[in-house]
Amino acid sequence: MDVSVVIPLLNEEENIPILYEELTQTLAKTKFEYELVFVDDGSSDSSLAILEKLQQNDSHICVISLRKNFGQTAAMSAGFDMADGEVIIAMDADLQNDPADIPMLLEKIAEGADLVTGWRYNRQDPFLSRKLPSKIANRIISFATGVHLHDYGCTLKAFRYDVIKTIKLYGEMHRFIPAIASAMGVSIAEVKVNHRSRRFGTSKYGISRTLRVILDLITVKFLLNYATRPIHVFGTIGFISGSVGGLLALLLTIQRQFYGIPLSDRPLLLLAVLLIFVGVQFVTIGLVAEMLARTYHESQDKPTYYIRKVMGRE
Repeated sequence: MDVSVVIPLLNEEENIPILYEELTQTLAKTKFEYELVFVDDGSSDSSLAILEKLQQNDSHICVISLRKNFGQTAAMSAGFDMADGEVIIAMDADLQNDPADIPMLLEKIAEGADLVTGWRYNRQDPFLSRKLPSKIANRIISFATGVHLHDYGCTLKAFRYDVIKTIKLYGEMHRFIPAIASAMGVSIAEVKVNHRSRRFGTSKYGISRTLRVILDLITVKFLLNYATRPIHVFGTIGFISGSVGGLLALLLTIQRQFYGIPLSDRPLLLLAVLLIFVGVQFVTIGLVAEMLARTYHESQDKPTYYIRKVMGRE
């Protein structure tokens, strides 16, 4: 299989037939062997029935029906697990991603990129509720992860098989795939893609997901920088806290012993004790996290490095 297109969806009954026709027309022109992996994420409309009918008439289609609505990240993960293509493409089912952009993504992969992500340069969404929060989020994510992209929220992406198959997605982390993949040393390209107005149905996303994005960003930042050395982050915080607490305690001791200043009504004494205890706790947490990280990598035989290729060995 050359190309797998993974399409997670939820209640997109009006969009599915149009999307199928557009995908078929586009991919038929590429001369690649392809498959369409539709993942129904617990739709309550006739989306699944439409997909089943299409699958009966087209062997290129694979339909995955989840038992309930698990969210877009889980649906995408299910599609990635099932996909067999050397290149795996992810896209939305709401017709806002344009299938005509797929050949451009495949061309970038052929040029040597491991991951190609779309940039909705002329985004057809409301400014205040969608575009402005997205711009702010993209800058924050780029700054925090060090992977500078214009549009982390664009679902239209292309991956090499060996890249996406090694990434495990949890929570709402599908938008952070480029940042997570960067830890593997992959080559990332960004291309401008067409973004269309929604024709049918309603958006499944809103401003309420902002908090989840922030929490997931903290997780991704930790995974990128400290997944294999958690003692460095927890130990540093603990050392700073304990040192400040120790200096305050030393200052109070000098004041009490040499200047006769009473300590019974000094809030600094409580602060010093608190900082010392917090420092000890953070160092302890770091040690426990270090043991968990080593157990995680060793028990699953998960590497702490990724090889691009080997030359000179049979």
